[in-house]
Amino acid sequence: MIYSHEVQSMCVVKKGCDHGPAPIPEEGKWVKAKQISDISGLSHGVGWCAPQQGACKLTLNVKDGVIEEALVETLGCSGMTHSAAMAAEILQGKTILEALNTDLVCDAINVAMREIFKQLAYGRTQTAFSEGGLPIGAGLEDLGKGLRSQIGTMFGTREKGVRYLEMAEGYVLNIGLDEEGEVIGYRFVHLGKMMDAIRKGVDPKEAYEENVGTYGRYSEAAKVIDPRKE
Repeated sequence: MIYSHEVQSMCVVKKGCDHGPAPIPEEGKWVKAKQISDISGLSHGVGWCAPQQGACKLTLNVKDGVIEEALVETLGCSGMTHSAAMAAEILQGKTILEALNTDLVCDAINVAMREIFKQLAYGRTQTAFSEGGLPIGAGLEDLGKGLRSQIGTMFGTREKGVRYLEMAEGYVLNIGLDEEGEVIGYRFVHLGKMMDAIRKGVDPKEAYEENVGTYGRYSEAAKVIDPRKE
């Protein structure tokens, strides 16, 4: 340790009380975090790239400072899907400090890592008050049946109005309109469940038909349109 001449010439003033860091909630415990191994929790971070062309939602399950589980979801940029594939290989097994200082291939994923680091470091996690936290694999619960990200894709113009393209329920096939031309419901296919059925040997046509549903007052529609063509 090198001290400047000014500091060397100073007299010593005794330090008073030192209570350490404020405790943060972690998996049902109050922890005074002093080092990376003191951090545990499951949380989420959302990031974006400089041109804001794409976004990333990152979910990490951290135990004793080490990333045990990573879920990388990206939106809006085709290149990000490949970046996510590489980041998902990189993340697990690293401490959260290592991950924060690792190039996760895409700016949006790097920013998501920065944001989730703050959540974990300040105890603002999904598991802050959950005794023992969540088991490894809990991140998959965010995806639902068929393990697909929850996607909402909507398009609208002043001239022609709104078009629903994809909802949490699934890929929108048709939009139902009332007599005034306003949306009152939609018809969709749940792609995750459909693909699960096909992989199990169900005929694709049958799997498709079994996983088509409607939402709202679709059955009362005066007019039905294809949102991608009409």
